[in-house]
Amino acid sequence: MSGRALGYSVVFLSLLSGSGWLFFQNFDVDGVNQLKIVRRAHTKAEPDTSVATVMQSSFDAPPKPEGELPAATVYQGRRAISIATFNMESFNQSKSRKPAVMDLYVRMLRRFDVVALQEIQSDTDDLLPRLVDQINSHGGRFDYVIGPRIGPQRMQEQLGFIFNQDAVDVDRSAFYSVDDHSNLLTREPLIGWFRTRGIKTDEAFTFSLVNVHVDPARTRDEIPVLRDLMFKVRDDGRGEDDVIMLGDFSEDYRKHEGLSHVRDLGWAVGEISTLTAGTAFVDNIAFQKTSTVEFTGRSGVFDFLREYNLPIEQALEVSDHMPVFAWFSVFEGGEPGRIAQR
Repeated sequence: MSGRALGYSVVFLSLLSGSGWLFFQNFDVDGVNQLKIVRRAHTKAEPDTSVATVMQSSFDAPPKPEGELPAATVYQGRRAISIATFNMESFNQSKSRKPAVMDLYVRMLRRFDVVALQEIQSDTDDLLPRLVDQINSHGGRFDYVIGPRIGPQRMQEQLGFIFNQDAVDVDRSAFYSVDDHSNLLTREPLIGWFRTRGIKTDEAFTFSLVNVHVDPARTRDEIPVLRDLMFKVRDDGRGEDDVIMLGDFSEDYRKHEGLSHVRDLGWAVGEISTLTAGTAFVDNIAFQKTSTVEFTGRSGVFDFLREYNLPIEQALEVSDHMPVFAWFSVFEGGEPGRIAQR
């Protein structure tokens, strides 16, 4: 990165299902090379809102009956949470009116504790709330966060997170979206902070998620910006060393030369196609292995085409991407009583 400055404005957008209520929490973050967050005055206090619920289940097991949701998922005798990313491919009003498509979204998303979503595309603010409400009908306690509309005027989208409130807590004041005045990124990432639930607070795994969607025509320019952003999020004043970048990188992870300077960078999946029809692996979950020792080593691509025995035409109506997931210990440092070095 040269002397070009990348400015950030932290924007938290919360929607109350059915009311279209908006809340913005603003910060200033100055410069690619000089990350500094300064809290600015905001015009409206955040109300106590609980937005929707969803059932969470173990990835390899069928959904538990209603009322049997665990505080955290059990994986091979250890408590772990599943973090996933999913490009929904133009999730819009037209798709939301197709019961078969919505049913498949529900069946997939309820499998994970936290999911970063890309390509939410609607002129109205009720699209994601309605999806979460539909998932709610199966029981559980999920919530969601959705960012501002980003990208070119005719191809705008929103990034978002849905998460199991029985598995994680969130700091609503710590969600922010990059405000890129220099247009270094076509779509500004959405960033949030999470902490696992169900165990002692001082032993809980805390982590920042950076939800990204790289422009496929600008990967050479945008990937180095994401490298810098990864460090800036780590140094944003919270003292969080576990920064997990996930989303649609629009390129094979082996070609990410712009991320080569991130020491000991790990990727959740390797040479496994993340596209419904194709051989490319463009969706992934990245983190520093020396910092994020909570990664259990278990990860993969959820091939819903084969899982639900779908014809390719029906699968492509859902998305041309497949969810990528990884499992992380609920304990900071990977074990009870062990605290990772900050």
